[in-house]
Amino acid sequence: MTPRERVLHAIHRQMPDRVPKEMGFTPAAYDRFVKETGHTDPAEYFGMESRYVGFRPPRELPDFTPYLKKLPAGSCISSEYGTAHIPGTFYHFSRYVFPLEHASTIRELEEYPWPDFTPSYRHEHLEAEVQAWHEKGYFVTGFAGHIFETAWQLIGFERIFRDFIENPEFVEWVLEKITQDNCFKARRLAEAGVDMIQFGDDVGMQDRLMMRPEVWRRFLKPRLAREIAAAREVRPNIPVWYHSDGNIADIIEDLIEVGVTVLNPVQPECLDMDWVQHKFGDRLAFWGTIGTQTVMPFGKPEDVKRAVKEMIDRFAPGLVLAPTHVIEPDVPWENILAFFEAVEEYGRLSP
Repeated sequence: MTPRERVLHAIHRQMPDRVPKEMGFTPAAYDRFVKETGHTDPAEYFGMESRYVGFRPPRELPDFTPYLKKLPAGSCISSEYGTAHIPGTFYHFSRYVFPLEHASTIRELEEYPWPDFTPSYRHEHLEAEVQAWHEKGYFVTGFAGHIFETAWQLIGFERIFRDFIENPEFVEWVLEKITQDNCFKARRLAEAGVDMIQFGDDVGMQDRLMMRPEVWRRFLKPRLAREIAAAREVRPNIPVWYHSDGNIADIIEDLIEVGVTVLNPVQPECLDMDWVQHKFGDRLAFWGTIGTQTVMPFGKPEDVKRAVKEMIDRFAPGLVLAPTHVIEPDVPWENILAFFEAVEEYGRLSP
């Protein structure tokens, strides 16, 4: 099978020749990869099957100074929505600056310099990039955006939960603007021919949702449904991947209802994996499953290999195997190698 065929079979819960795999790297882990291998492309080096396309950045950013005031030295505007990062002292971790933290009226929201994804220079390349990857045999996907995460990064993490209750009109205006942007991106990615559309919002904590399920269903579920519908207006059967860390057991059924077909990352530290497979394995494929809170940083290579085999036995053929988060600096190089060795050793599914 080609890499593309392999992933397509997996996400449709059909039998590939072997389990496809993926791994992302934080900056420090990527530097370790380069040092150990002399290569600069982990996806190519490790034979990952997927490639990604996306919108080009704007040619220039508006002046966000009135909203960000004076940032400390070393800070940077980290998105075209105007969110900024203050660097921390531990690897890549940083603190957010919320540009709409002090806004209180709809007029202030209307006057904010929102990004524009519609100019042709931002997306006219997509068809050619998808075709080029397809010609090389790769599976191609594109990320259409967050809703909840972008919103709280604009107005503040604590504030968004307060506004859900005390000022819902304000927070819904922000959510609606982001949703409209994501609908456009999802539609264009589908038009460009990607094999799968990705959406995501971290709404789970270690043991429960960050909010009551009914709050998620009011503010986020119908907007996610609209984003998926926007892509499926173009391609009715396009696979839909959804990401949330943590324990999101209370909304998995809702995700299926609005059209999600691939669930990521399926954290073994947060979810009962047997329950997930038993209840949803006939309706979802799974992308992830190898714990980055436990076995990847703290296990030995043989533990990593054992976890890989266990997840293949449990979830294949409807599985794209991956760590449940990007690889952090505390993951030993030997465990990274063990992951890929185990996929090769245990991941062959058909003659």
